[in-house]
Amino acid sequence: MKQLISLVALGLALAVGGAHAADEKAPTAQQNKMKTCNADAKTKDLKGDERKKFMSECLSAKPAAADAGTSQQSKMKTCNADAKTKDLKGDERKKFMSECLSAK
Repeated sequence: MKQLISLVALGLALAVGGAHAADEKAPTAQQNKMKTCNADAKTKDLKGDERKKFMSECLSAKPAAADAGTSQQSKMKTCNADAKTKDLKGDERKKFMSECLSAK
């Protein structure tokens, strides 16, 4: 009986978690740009006024020509910076990078 209650509780938790994940909206272009600029600033270890200037220039920069390679490169930079920030290594890093790069 305890196992049945545990399985029902687990099923309910998974169902609620899955529904919540489906409700999340995809990030906007500006949010993606902010994430990329933040990752680049962190990778360059910028601080203070230098970081403010970089972020201002980065966020106001016009997007390059609509090129699939450019967005993939941008995503790769962001994912690499995030993995470095989280200090991931080996299989953990491979898994994270795979999930990060396949996310839309």
